[in-house]
Amino acid sequence: MYGYDAMSVVAVAEEAGTTRQALYRRWPTKADLATAAIASLARATERPDTDDPYADLVAELVAFHTGVTRPNGINLAGSMLQDAADDRLRSLYRERIVKPRRTRLRHILQRAVDLGLASPDADVDYAVATCTGTLYALQLAGQPLPRTWPHRTAALVWRAIGATPPDR
Repeated sequence: MYGYDAMSVVAVAEEAGTTRQALYRRWPTKADLATAAIASLARATERPDTDDPYADLVAELVAFHTGVTRPNGINLAGSMLQDAADDRLRSLYRERIVKPRRTRLRHILQRAVDLGLASPDADVDYAVATCTGTLYALQLAGQPLPRTWPHRTAALVWRAIGATPPDR
C-alpha cells in the first residue's frame, strides 16, 4: 500500500524527529497534515508573472507535471475522485492544491486576454480545465506522457483561447 492510505502520522513524526502530539497540535488530522505538505511543495514552485504569459503558462504546466508525476502523485489525485475518499481530505485537497493551481492558470490565461494576445471571448474556464485534463486523460488511457507534454499542452491551450503560440 502506498500514498495517503499508507501514510502514518507516527512514521511522519519519527522521520521529522518529533512526536505525534506535536504534529497534531499543528495539524489536527492526518488529512490536514497530508494536504499541508503537498501544498507546501506547490508553493515552493510559485513564481511571479513575467512579461510573457505564454512562458508563464509553460512554467506552470511544468510545475504541475512535476507535482503529479512524483511518486504516488497521480494516485493521490485519483483517490480524491473515489466515493470512499474522506470528505475532509477531499475538501482540503481541493482548497489547498486544486484551487490555487486553477487560480494561477486562470490568472495567466486571463492576462493573455487582457494583454490582447488572446480572443476577448476566450473560454478561459474551459481552457484551465484543459491544462490539467490532458495529463489525466493520457494517464488514464495508459499512454506514456511525452517529455514535451507541458509545451504541447500550452500550445493547444493557447490556440484554444484564440492566440498564436510563439515559435520556440
